[in-house]
Amino acid sequence: QVQLAESGGGSVQTGGSLRLSCAASGFHYPTNCVGWFRQAPGKEREGVASIYTGGATTYYADSVKGRFTISQVNAGRTVYLQMDNLKPEDTAMYYCAAEAAFYGGTCSKALSSGMDTWGKGTLVTVSS
Repeated sequence: QVQLAESGGGSVQTGGSLRLSCAASGFHYPTNCVGWFRQAPGKEREGVASIYTGGATTYYADSVKGRFTISQVNAGRTVYLQMDNLKPEDTAMYYCAAEAAFYGGTCSKALSSGMDTWGKGTLVTVSS
């Protein structure tokens, strides 16, 4: 059973940085997509970034390109989301998610369709 645990959320001012971590365990397949999603109060869930653990190919939502960086260590068992130049509109609950994948394109599509397994989330608050 795949399990995901997020950490690293907190409160920062506009322009600040945070690094979120996702600790993953129980992968059944050798390659997976691991992604970060967020949901602000009253808004729909948004795919933020994803990574294909087989080749470290990365995908980003337009709203975070150039500001956020997703990375992995140990074949995706830890996935980071480095968030720089944070804006108030980045305020949300951030969730780590994962699913098995056999090619990188799956991880691009999964940003909009979601993934199979989800963590409980970590809250990011950006004040102006």
